[in-house]
Amino acid sequence: MKQDRLRVGVIGVGHLGEYHVQKYKALPNVTLVGLMDTNGARAAEISERYGVPTFASHQELLSDVDAVSLAVPTEKHFDVARDVLSQGVHLLVEKPITYQLEPADTLIRMALERDLVLQVGLVERFNPAVVKMESLLTKPVFLESHRMNVFTVRGTDVDVVLDLMIHDLDIILHVVPSEVKELHAVGMSVLTDKTDIANARLIFEDGTVANLTASRVSDKPLRKIRIFQPDAYLSVNCLKREISVTKLDGLTRDPHNFPQVTSNKTHFEGMDPLADQISSFVKSVLRGSQPVVSGRDGRRALRYALAIIDQIEKGCRNFTTPC
Repeated sequence: MKQDRLRVGVIGVGHLGEYHVQKYKALPNVTLVGLMDTNGARAAEISERYGVPTFASHQELLSDVDAVSLAVPTEKHFDVARDVLSQGVHLLVEKPITYQLEPADTLIRMALERDLVLQVGLVERFNPAVVKMESLLTKPVFLESHRMNVFTVRGTDVDVVLDLMIHDLDIILHVVPSEVKELHAVGMSVLTDKTDIANARLIFEDGTVANLTASRVSDKPLRKIRIFQPDAYLSVNCLKREISVTKLDGLTRDPHNFPQVTSNKTHFEGMDPLADQISSFVKSVLRGSQPVVSGRDGRRALRYALAIIDQIEKGCRNFTTPC
C-alpha cells in the first residue's frame, strides 16, 4: 500500500474493542473512520465518548476503510472476518482467530490470495518483558507459564484454554524451534459449563519441555513465564512488565569454591502492549510487510489449544467426576 495514512474501523466495541478505538485515535498516521457494534446503545455510547461515527452494519463500514480491528465474540469471527477479507480490507482479529482450524485456513488463504495483512491479537507478544526475554534466549530446556485471573463473565464464551492459555501457547511455540512430540493435558470446570482450570505439558522433538497452567477462578491475577536454559534462569512477570535474569557470575566464587550467581531485574514502565500491537498492525499494512503475529501463528496456537481441549474433554472435567 503506497500511502502514509490509513483509514481504519473497529467492528465490535465491547470491553476490548473500546481499547482499540482509544489506540487508533492516538496514532497520527490513522484516520478512524468509524465503528460498528450490533448493540446499538453500546455503539452510540462509544461514538459519543470518542467522537467517532457509527455504521449500521460492518458491510457498510468496510466500503470506507483500508483496515479494521475485529473484536466481536469468537463465534462471529469467521463470518465477519470472511466479509472483511472478501472486500479487500486488512484485518486485525482478536484471539483466537476462529473456533476451528478449517475456518482459520480459509481466512489465511483469503488473505494470501488478496495480498492482505491478517494479524491475530495475541497481545502478549508485544509485552516488553516478553520481547526482552526473546532476545536473551539461547537454548531453553524447560519453560513454565502460569496465567491466572479472577473470575469475570467476560471471556466465558470460550473455555480457559482459548481465553487465557492460548497467549502462553503462542509465546512458547514461537520461541521453541522444534515441533511438539507429545502433549498431556488435564482440566476441570468450576463455575461455567466449560473448562475453567487447565494444565498442559508439551514435550518437543528437541527435548524441550513446557508446562502451562491457566485458571480463571483464581483469587488474584498472575501472569508469569519462567525459563531454564544452560546459561541463565529467566523469570518474566507479564502483569508487571518486568524480567529477572539470574546467571553465573563467571568471576567470583564462595569460600567453598562454588561459583556465584548474579541476578538483575528490569522493569518496563510506561509501555503499552496493545498500543504497540495496533501500531505494528498499521505499519505492516502501510509497508506491505508481514505482521509480527500472523494468521499462521494464530492458527498454530489454535491447533494446540484445540488438542489440549480435546484431551481434557476425554478425561476429568468436573470436581464430582473421578479421574
